[in-house]
Order: sequence, then structure tokens, then C-alpha cells
Amino acid sequence: MTEHAQPILPGFKLGNFDINPPIALAPMAGITDLPFRRICRRFGIGLTVTEMIASRAVEHGRERTERMAELDKDESPVSIQIAGSDSKFVVDAALWAVDHGADFVDINMGCPVKKVVKQVAGSAMLRDEALVARVIDAVVKAVNVPVTLKIRTGWDSKSKNVETIAKIAEEHGIQMLTVHGRTRAQMFNGKASWEDIGLAKAAVSIPVIGNGDIIDGASALEMIRQSGCDGVMVGRAVQGNPWVLGEVSAAVMGLPKPEAPTPEEVWQIVHEHMLHLADFHGVGRASKLVRKHVPWYSRRRRKSAEFRASFQKIDDWEAQIEAAKAYFLSDIHDQGISEQGLEIAV
Repeated sequence: MTEHAQPILPGFKLGNFDINPPIALAPMAGITDLPFRRICRRFGIGLTVTEMIASRAVEHGRERTERMAELDKDESPVSIQIAGSDSKFVVDAALWAVDHGADFVDINMGCPVKKVVKQVAGSAMLRDEALVARVIDAVVKAVNVPVTLKIRTGWDSKSKNVETIAKIAEEHGIQMLTVHGRTRAQMFNGKASWEDIGLAKAAVSIPVIGNGDIIDGASALEMIRQSGCDGVMVGRAVQGNPWVLGEVSAAVMGLPKPEAPTPEEVWQIVHEHMLHLADFHGVGRASKLVRKHVPWYSRRRRKSAEFRASFQKIDDWEAQIEAAKAYFLSDIHDQGISEQGLEIAV
């Protein structure tokens, strides 16, 4: 930090950890595996969260579930996120998460996906405030690490209850609350309400993290201004653009905006990500995963559509590496990353 830089947000204490900078990587299904989190951590975030793990999946003890909870030895602070509405299974999953090295256990009551909602989990729980209280209470009493909660602003525009849920969370021992500023009915469409995040912040004394529509440093600062939140969580804008975390971090810490990465720097990250995927998942699985990850890195670059179309047809690992290298290092002087933010809703 420069001598005169003043952090916009000071960070906060969560258990024995300082969350500073107060920036979290959002849990995203099929995306925030260990290799992805490993890449993102180098860009200045204070907290990583695993993919959401269904509490009943823990009971079955599948290898895939175990892999989802695998953490780096130096990945701390880190939270393992669990979901479910049956207190017994959620408690078992929470204890399992602690056994797997979680510094915090995060309960998901915000996922809008149909298959989760059908099981009265995720955002469906927001319609039953007594159930919310029971599940939180059971988990908090069962584990010896801080328990956090992620929610949406309500089921739909007519039944927003973000203030009530926030108060229930604090009363039953939640130590940090993350609010995605959309209702379940919105899914990932429309605009996130940062004002609704502010309602939760005003209702409780625990740290409140804002989530939704953070695409760059400027949007992070505007969310903070409108909501008064204690930190921000960045989601889909990170896909293929981990540098946005560095920009958000700089903004929150009162530092100048970092320069855009050079083509060589972009390729270095793409290559590292590919190698991490192969090391963690094996080449066969990694070869399938890079078909979504690598094209994301091509966004806002020249001939991106052509590259995506051709890359999707390659199934040989070494050929994938060579194709990606050729694309990201080609025409170096003209293919720098645009400084404009991604125009997507997060």
C-alpha cells in the first residue's frame, strides 16, 4: 500500500482470522474447484469458498464429493459451503467439513437452481423462517468453527425478507452473512438490489458481504456506497478474468487500478490453470474442463468466437495446450485485454 492510500474497507475479524482485504470468491458449481481457487487466490482476495456441497451427498461418501472439499495446504482462510434443510444431515455435513480442514462452515440458503429448490434447500428455505432458525441453530451448536450464511433477498419481489433472515441469522449464532442482491425468482437475471443488501447490513451487527453485479473496481465501490457492506463477493465476472479480483482489491484498498495484463501474462495464467486442472483431475477430465475454462479467457479478445469454435473440437490434451498458446500469444501487439468491464450480471 502506498503511503497515502486509505482503505475503503478496513477488513474484519472472523474467528481467529483477519478477512483483509474483505473480498471473497463466490462459490460456483462446477467452477470453483481447487485449481480455480488456486489461480484466483494470487489476485488479492481475503476468503475463498468451495463449491456448494449437498449435505446428503456427504452421507454417500462419493469420491466426487471428497474432491469438491479438497483444500490446498496453504489455503486459509477458506470456507466449505454446505446445503440442505434436514438438520441431521446438515450437521453431519458441517462436522465433515471441519474434519476436512474448513476454517469456516458456510450454509447456503441462496441457491436458486430448480433441483436444489425442489429439495427445500437453498433459496427455498427463505420461505420458512422457522426452518432457517432450526438449521442454523443446530449447525452452530455442533461445530467449533465460525458458521456463516449465504442468502438471497427473498423468494420473489412480493416476499422479500432479507432483514428478517439477517436478524434470525445473527440471533442464532451466524458470524458473517453474505447477501446476493437478487430474489430466487430473478435467478441470475435483472439487476441486483444493492439497497436490499443495505437493509441486511442495517439490521445486524455482524459483517455483511455484498454479492451481485460486481464486475470491476468501480462497481464494487458503488455497491459499498449504496449498501454500507463490510466486504464484497465476486462471482461470474471472474470466469476467464481473475484479474478483476486484483482490480476490485485495489479499489477496496484505496490503491490505483492495476494495469491490464499483457498477452504473455494472460497466457501464463491460462497455462497454469490448465496444468493445475490436469494435476488435480487427471488429463482425461481436465481435457473436458478446459473446453469451458479456456474459451472464457478469450472473451473481449480479437477473433474470440473463431477460437472458441475451433478449440471446442480439440480433444487431445497436448493439442489443446498448443492451440491455446498459439491463440493467446498471437498478434501480441493488438490483442491486449480491453480495460472495459464484462457486461454481465453476476
